[in-house]
Amino acid sequence: MTASLQTHPSDPDREETIVSITAADAPAAETLTVIPHIVGGERIVADGRTGPVYNPATGRQSGEVALASASFVHEAARIAQQAQRGWRDTGLGKRQQVMFRLREVVAARAEELARIITAEHGKTVDDALGEVARGLENVEFCTSLMHHLKGDYSEQVASGVDVHQVRQPVGVVACITPFNFPAMVPLWMVTTAIAAGNAVILKPSERDPSAAVWLADAFAEAGLPAGILNVVHGDKEAVDALLDDPIVRAVSFVGSTPIARHIYARAAANGKRVQALGGAKNHMVVMPDADLDAAADAAVSAAYGSAGERCMAVSVVVAVGEVADPLIAKVAERIGGLVIGDGADPHTDMGPLITRDALERVRGFVAGAADEGARVVVDGRGLAVDGEGFFIGPSLVDAVSPGMRVYDEEIFGPVLSVVRVATYDEAVALINGNRYANGTALFTRDGKTARQFEYDIEVGMVGVNVPIPVPIGAFSFGGWKDSLFGDTHMYGPEAFNFYTRRKVVTTRWPEASESQVSLGFPTH
Repeated sequence: MTASLQTHPSDPDREETIVSITAADAPAAETLTVIPHIVGGERIVADGRTGPVYNPATGRQSGEVALASASFVHEAARIAQQAQRGWRDTGLGKRQQVMFRLREVVAARAEELARIITAEHGKTVDDALGEVARGLENVEFCTSLMHHLKGDYSEQVASGVDVHQVRQPVGVVACITPFNFPAMVPLWMVTTAIAAGNAVILKPSERDPSAAVWLADAFAEAGLPAGILNVVHGDKEAVDALLDDPIVRAVSFVGSTPIARHIYARAAANGKRVQALGGAKNHMVVMPDADLDAAADAAVSAAYGSAGERCMAVSVVVAVGEVADPLIAKVAERIGGLVIGDGADPHTDMGPLITRDALERVRGFVAGAADEGARVVVDGRGLAVDGEGFFIGPSLVDAVSPGMRVYDEEIFGPVLSVVRVATYDEAVALINGNRYANGTALFTRDGKTARQFEYDIEVGMVGVNVPIPVPIGAFSFGGWKDSLFGDTHMYGPEAFNFYTRRKVVTTRWPEASESQVSLGFPTH
């Protein structure tokens, strides 16, 4: 099989994909499906490198994904650039209609998308449906693009002088999205970028790439012109090509802190606008006056949902005063009632991890915790599940403190640590001293304590009796410190700021007799 991007014979400004399959290349019945790129509206399975895609519940390879070369990325960027010119000229009302239709397409087929996510990520179907619903919040927010793209106007700022400001798209945007939310995060980024008049190159995680292809098809069904949303799969070679390509003017990223730092530095050095969201170590403070049953329910739900593979998962419970022992007992009791298995099974509460490497890494954190002096209350390594899936049970670790690897590093797995402190002030100092500052939560019945916590805490997203404080679509998502590189949060109002540039126009229509030479600096 060969594939290339070539100039269309009847229109030199348009490129099309040429894909050919020889008889010798025709796949056998047992050949794994190759997940294609989508560039300029065409599915492309380029010859060259591929990567494996697994079903985490079985541990078996379910497909292959094409991995783009740097030259392929550049050709995709050129096609996106050409398409963007027409999309920018498209009236806001027509763009708005695409968003309305997209919302209906995704909502009507949400379970289909959720099952694709489950098959490649491993999370339960219910959890995947929740992911789709949260992504749809941003689609709905973007249906009001006419309002979000409004400019400003001031008349008579000086005699006969008016000033107005407009928002214009940046051009071609790269959206590099993580494996843990293969539908929600693309919908956070891509929808806003497109609503603002940009063309997008979406580079999803190569671990679970099929959801991105599904979303591209949904956009096309909603009426989005070809070339405005392009899906290019790849690894570091493709990512670095996006960071270096001069056609790409802005980069959005969600992933680990080391990669976020690399993307921010390299893209910014190339003159690009960048928002790069990194890792997290989310603390949940439980005060002595808290409802312990509600706190235990919240801790289990937020720590072990999606096998802990959420940037907003609670990974540390900070137990204040004498609350630790009864809270730990309640959490451990609830862990015992969880069903671990294939996410496609409706009885499953928690599915597998994404890869075998992730599984071994999480096992290492649990093993190392005891070696460093912590107490493993519940050890998930003993879980037995039939087959070769990437399963581990929930773990609960007590007597954790800063300096231990289980505390200092982002685990991204179903491990909940408990840190004991004597006072509220110690809890705040612990959280504010952590290099991650994505999300945090406080459980209390006291409004004064809650208000003080909101004021004191140095974290981007705060929940009060809410364990996963992911903002609704009308607000923006993002942390502080090493959880965010760049100064713009994701989705919501800040996203329209990121994906547009402001242009200020000063206008004067003088009479001919008013014209004169003046070398002085203009004043009002």
